[in-house]
Amino acid sequence: MDLITLQDLQIMMLIGTFLLGCVTFMIGVAILINGAWGKDIRTATTHTTRLVQKGLAEEISGLVGNASTLLSTLNDMSRTSAGIGVFLTVFGGLLMGVTCWFVLVMD
Repeated sequence: MDLITLQDLQIMMLIGTFLLGCVTFMIGVAILINGAWGKDIRTATTHTTRLVQKGLAEEISGLVGNASTLLSTLNDMSRTSAGIGVFLTVFGGLLMGVTCWFVLVMD
């Protein structure tokens, strides 16, 4: 009565690795889609731009400085989110590719 052979264990590990790659890939794509079409960032950016214009018109230097800091922070946040999404997408694709390669090599 064999419980689990070495080949069965390898196959289960490969299936787990492939599923992990699929999940990682999908999360990366979801982050990229959400970051590209995020309403919150666009709304904050438009309101901040209006605030800067009003501050320039009324010569309020502190308001303009804080608003420009907010704009640069929002820009950095969107770039970081895109970087994480690209990394997860590539890493998930690599996991799936390596798993397929192991299945083809394994006899």
